[in-house]
Amino acid sequence: MAVSVMPAPVRANYWLLEAALPGRPPIPAGVLLLEEAADKLHIRLRPDWSGHADPEDAEVLELLAQELAEQAAQMGAAAFVALLEDRLSNALRISEPRSVVVADFERAVERLYEREVEGVRERAPILPFRTHLPVYSLRAAAGKFGPDQEVEVEPEDWIPAPPGVRPSEDYFACYVVGRSMEPKIPDGSLCLFRRIPAGSRQGKLVLVRHRAASETGGEFTVKRYRSEKTVTEEGGWRHTRVVLEPLNPEYPVLELSPDEFQVIAEFVRVIPVEDL
Repeated sequence: MAVSVMPAPVRANYWLLEAALPGRPPIPAGVLLLEEAADKLHIRLRPDWSGHADPEDAEVLELLAQELAEQAAQMGAAAFVALLEDRLSNALRISEPRSVVVADFERAVERLYEREVEGVRERAPILPFRTHLPVYSLRAAAGKFGPDQEVEVEPEDWIPAPPGVRPSEDYFACYVVGRSMEPKIPDGSLCLFRRIPAGSRQGKLVLVRHRAASETGGEFTVKRYRSEKTVTEEGGWRHTRVVLEPLNPEYPVLELSPDEFQVIAEFVRVIPVEDL
């Protein structure tokens, strides 16, 4: 039986196109999303310009998506976008690049078009922990521990539960910044975590809070957890060494004493833009 594998999320750049036609207010025209590894440009433009342009301009603009796709294929997507950045400035304008985490580029360009051009964000009624999960204000470092920060008790946002995730109070999301967990966790990713009870965390990717930080906040990081234990005279056990490992070999391993940290949750997955 074939198994469907979700593509690994990657950080990508996208641009907004804006039409500034004579005698009309500027309006968003579409989205260009660059798939760098494939040197492919994903394009989603307005399909109907009859209500936004004079008939002659509308006819030209409705052929624009095809023309852009052909030129990107001929020149290479990255080179073509660079050319647009250099030349577009009058009736058709291009924004500065914006960064986003993507797993499925076709779905992502549609989601970006809905959000940036149509101004639509599908906001079904929020049913906490039934249909939606909380996003908390902390920013976890994918490097060393991030700066000491106060974490709000109330969520800063609620997001739909990602596909395949059954909502419960064990799940929450926050942003992970830095490159030490790449390629699995791209810099700036919104990530889903699951609170885990006491027990073995060996080999898991975990969200860790540095206990030496403030009582109401903390310094947070995401790493792979490794530990060594020894049996005590009473027949129990205790940690003798705890190591937090990055996935990116360019970054150092962190070694902590057992009383310096608290494991908050286990990493579940990156939430790409198309799932929001």
